[in-house]
Amino acid sequence: MNGKTLPAKRWWIILPIAFITYSLAYLDRANYGFAAAAGIDHDLGISRSTSSLIGSLFFLGYFFFQVPGGIYAERRSVRRLIFVSLIAWGGLAALTGVVSNIPALMAVRFGLGIVEAAVFPCMIVYLTNWFSRKERSRANTVFLLGNPATVLWMSVVSGYLVQEWGWRAMFIAQGLPAVLWAFVWLAVVRDKPSQVSWLTAEEKLHIETTLADEQRSLAPVKNYREAFRSRTVWKLTGTLFFQSLGFYGFLLWLPSILRHGASLSMVNTGWLSAIPYFGAVLCMLPCSWLSDRLQNRRLFVAVPLSIAAAAFFLLYVVGTSNFWLSFSLLTVAGISMYVMFAPFFSIAPEVLPREVAGGAIALINSIGALGSFLGSYAVGYLTGLTGDPASSYLFMGAALVVSALFASSVKRTERARIMPLATAD
Repeated sequence: MNGKTLPAKRWWIILPIAFITYSLAYLDRANYGFAAAAGIDHDLGISRSTSSLIGSLFFLGYFFFQVPGGIYAERRSVRRLIFVSLIAWGGLAALTGVVSNIPALMAVRFGLGIVEAAVFPCMIVYLTNWFSRKERSRANTVFLLGNPATVLWMSVVSGYLVQEWGWRAMFIAQGLPAVLWAFVWLAVVRDKPSQVSWLTAEEKLHIETTLADEQRSLAPVKNYREAFRSRTVWKLTGTLFFQSLGFYGFLLWLPSILRHGASLSMVNTGWLSAIPYFGAVLCMLPCSWLSDRLQNRRLFVAVPLSIAAAAFFLLYVVGTSNFWLSFSLLTVAGISMYVMFAPFFSIAPEVLPREVAGGAIALINSIGALGSFLGSYAVGYLTGLTGDPASSYLFMGAALVVSALFASSVKRTERARIMPLATAD
């Protein structure tokens, strides 16, 4: 039994479902930037500073409800929680297209953050129930590709939707699919291998035995309090917090940055905005494969962060004098910030027991969401205040330098006698 490989059919059933679900969750994080570039501020009478706040309110709601969602997923059911979340976020995302005043828009954006807060820790817990440590970075990458892949096609489609029918139609068209997908999710998904009918009894036993053996190789952690006090958890938290300062400033305001740098139509802005995400899709899988093969997560987190930081500093030097060089550097920064995600989110399940890993991941991601809130607000505010994105480049570059330093401080996991990796701290 131990010499057999785990059943390959998991990759073709579990991961497409996770990919589509995470893709739908990512639509409304990025499309507000297109609405801002298309005139939502003018239509609703939103000032520049208020626009930055509204764009970032999503992450404030996201911050407050991460940990409860992660703990529920770990102790009860990913399947039930994601079903309810899909219906709620699809409805709220579509509702964004019919709001008529600033308070209503603020409430919807904050509510979206609340109902989507559980999605990411749920997905990590879900994949941890199905994939072994040797597979985890690649499995994480497939579902995380829902992020750049979604923004890739969303950038193009949103450009057309906004140009033809306006930002209201864009929000409605991109919100309703989540509601429909909720019922597909409920029909197909089961939390653990033991609950499905498409695996044989022997295959179920092999998966569960492999995952149980991995758990026995980890140092015991008594409860969430002990997990939350781990130095490794807080180093990972620092890494994601400062990475998010740069990443979400880039993600949310890229269309506005491009329109500032050149006189582009919304359709052309959409096509150009898609290029960094296309590059991320191409680069994430090779990097995650190398991360699994070398079993060195830190290398594949710290190096891409350093490259992204250097790109932002060069952007500050180049300024607006050469649009295409600036755009190339933005593309490098975007790709680099994406490729670190899968190795990064493979670390916590490899150093913490399953009964606390979900809550710890939720804590890490919730503090990251706070960085997302501050980063998206700061980049929007600085760009609006100064009239160009140069100061934002310095801000994002500095944040990524700090993130790379945190990532470098995470101890490289040592090889254990039984499993490929042991504890990191």
